Amino acid sequence: MWHVTETTHTQTTPPGTAGRPRSPEFRLAVDALRGLRQDLFHDAFAYRPLPRTAVDGRLTRHLSDRTRTRAAWTPHAVVVAGGLVALLVGTVNTDVGGPSLLCGLLALAPVLLTLVRPVGAFWLSFAATTVAAVLGDDWGGRPWPPGSFVSHLLVLTIVAGRTRPRTAGWMWVLTALYGFWAETVFGYGNDGSDTGPMLVLAALALLAVTVRHVRREAEQEVTAQQSVTEHERSRRTLLEERTTIARELHDVVAHHMSVVAIQAEAAPYRVQNPPPELEKAFATIRENAVAALTELRRVLGVVRAEDYEAPDAPQPTLADLDGLLANVREAGLEVEKVVTGAVRELPQGVELSAYRIVQEALSNTLRHAPGAGARVEIGYVLGGLGLRIVNGPAPAPDLVKPSPGAGHGITGMRERVSMLNGEMTAAATDEGGYEVAVFLPVPAAAPAIEGGA
Repeated sequence: MWHVTETTHTQTTPPGTAGRPRSPEFRLAVDALRGLRQDLFHDAFAYRPLPRTAVDGRLTRHLSDRTRTRAAWTPHAVVVAGGLVALLVGTVNTDVGGPSLLCGLLALAPVLLTLVRPVGAFWLSFAATTVAAVLGDDWGGRPWPPGSFVSHLLVLTIVAGRTRPRTAGWMWVLTALYGFWAETVFGYGNDGSDTGPMLVLAALALLAVTVRHVRREAEQEVTAQQSVTEHERSRRTLLEERTTIARELHDVVAHHMSVVAIQAEAAPYRVQNPPPELEKAFATIRENAVAALTELRRVLGVVRAEDYEAPDAPQPTLADLDGLLANVREAGLEVEKVVTGAVRELPQGVELSAYRIVQEALSNTLRHAPGAGARVEIGYVLGGLGLRIVNGPAPAPDLVKPSPGAGHGITGMRERVSMLNGEMTAAATDEGGYEVAVFLPVPAAAPAIEGGA
């Protein structure tokens, strides 16, 4: 008999550099070097042309089309002008001859390269500075000859404006390392080195560009956030208006279904000795009405807020419009009512929507044009109901305070009109007031059947 014993061996990672947890400082250094490689080494000479500036600002929008087209190239003209300044400084501060022109061109080339390859222009500036320092005869400024000094400052500023703030920091560090390296290798004395002035001026220029860049990004972020907030506010307003309409229609439909159920229950008692088929039919009608009412309350009841209380009185109609106008007049609004056409009873949903539209339009007048007069026109036509609510301009527009709910009432009115397949226009009038025009279609009632069976 053989006895077999299974033994499980657990191999642990030996303590060493591979299994040792990395410190936060190490990870920070690795991330920093990774950012340096991404910003200044990866695709350093990639083609990235300088975009033209926008010409829709307050100063340029009044210019002619031809002038605005030229103004779009302003950043490019500024860069070229800076390059010419570097060319002039590099030529003047070098002995006349071949080296003089070459040093000027070495100062011009990196600046012009920033127009199409900004990161590559930064590296070209180091190479051009080294060549200009070897060829130049002016030993008063090292390691940056005068032309290269101006050129490198321009390159740093332009590249920082076209990249991110982290890139500006890395360019300043590499500029300091280059200055210290040149002083060590070429043995420049402290009196003849211009590394200190270069670093101070470069820090000031990069700081100004970085602050402007951060501020611009903050403004863009705020603008984007405001757009999102406005969209969410509009969406929330739309949902609130639809919820309000659903609550009101729930009350209207529930009232009608209750009437149907009551009439179906009372109908058999109005006929002597009704046949069983008729009693069964009325019972079925009542059962269906009660079931529909239960489902309606169950489904549409979810749109009620926790603190919502159903109104004790029926939903308002156009017959209650005089009371609304009286309340508005007490609030200080002079309003006139004009009714045209044959007044008739309309479906309760149409009456309710028309009442709410007039109510909201007059509320907007009180809010946005206090002191102005208003006129409410109601037209009963063959195919429906027409509404027109118009107000004049505010007597003192400077005293009108901006309302945070501007536009929400218009949204609710449009929802009500859309629900009834109507049409609506809302716009300012030529006199400075505002006009709301609505048409709510009402299908013609079926002719009554005279006589009976």
